[in-house]
Amino acid sequence: MAAPGQFGVNGVQAERHWPPLTLAEAKRVLAFFPNSAAPETVLWHGQRPFSATALTRLTDGTVLFLKRHDPRLRDQNALTEEHDFMAHLVRHHLPVTSPLKTQNGHSALTDHGWVYEVFPPLPGLDLYRDVQSWEPFLSSKQAHTAGSALARLHLAATDYTAPARPDRLLLSSFNAITYPDLETGLRVWSASQPDLNATLNPQSWQQILSVLEPFHAKLRPLLMDIVPCWGHGDWHPSNQFWTSDTPDAEICGIFDFGMSDRTCAAYDLAVAIERTAISWLSTDYRVSSDQLTALLRGYQNIRPLTPQECKLVVTFLPLVHVEFALSEVAYYSALLRDEASAHVAYADYLLGHAHWFAGHEGQHLLNWLRKTLNGTAVCP
Repeated sequence: MAAPGQFGVNGVQAERHWPPLTLAEAKRVLAFFPNSAAPETVLWHGQRPFSATALTRLTDGTVLFLKRHDPRLRDQNALTEEHDFMAHLVRHHLPVTSPLKTQNGHSALTDHGWVYEVFPPLPGLDLYRDVQSWEPFLSSKQAHTAGSALARLHLAATDYTAPARPDRLLLSSFNAITYPDLETGLRVWSASQPDLNATLNPQSWQQILSVLEPFHAKLRPLLMDIVPCWGHGDWHPSNQFWTSDTPDAEICGIFDFGMSDRTCAAYDLAVAIERTAISWLSTDYRVSSDQLTALLRGYQNIRPLTPQECKLVVTFLPLVHVEFALSEVAYYSALLRDEASAHVAYADYLLGHAHWFAGHEGQHLLNWLRKTLNGTAVCP
């Protein structure tokens, strides 16, 4: 099967950053797993960036999901961190599918210079498979369902005590922005991102600080209110499987924990808002107000936010993209040598989102969110 184009920083692009998984590769990889049948055909290639994914059908009709990583991005230790968190959620009865284990009992495989995961298929529909990441939900009812599911995930994560992950590429971390001094936090954290300090000159860092410092000044007094908790890190509808293609579909599967980390519930909820409520890929950055209202109601019906968490959600929102955006700059520049995409990550994503939040529309959203979480407003 020919692989389609890949989702890139500006939509679908013909060039794929990582070569598609092949049938021969699937046969080689699955030989390490206790399967009685062999791969017969590749049914589908994923379009999302950062890795190569495919569905493979075996000779006995079984379908398996394969995912291949560059070890500079996700090595076996990194995948084990994710799998341990997923296993905890499974024990708490969340609809998370555990990876298959090799004949030697490992949930990740290193072979031929790549790192692999293999999963059984999730139940339900990959309803957002052909939708660019970080687009809004298809309906407010689905947004409400997603809010409820995220709240259940946070409740399940309450007693998960694994430490924060080591600084890696492309995590939804908050190690830099939760430093009391933002400049120090960014400089310490940025050392973990390949060539980032060499990619960005002193003028760029000054520009970053000038844009972000007003938001960080509001976060600084709230740092002591943070209650650490693991989160999904990338909560948007294309990381969920759905029971049907109707507006009232329920979530029956949760996947892609590659950006998960020990942050806090308020931060993870802010990530979900940033990645679903604002149409960043459109020209006008439209806010999906009905869906945002539904997401929040769904969340609060299951796990009501404390007053401190309400303040943190609002204060985190203009900052949740910072470390991921800077990590994308490093990823595109150092790993892929794609300077055009690195520039988009810096100018349009990192600075562009921050400028929007500093402007009229962004301030309107933050003020509305603050009032809504205080129970004094219904919609923007």
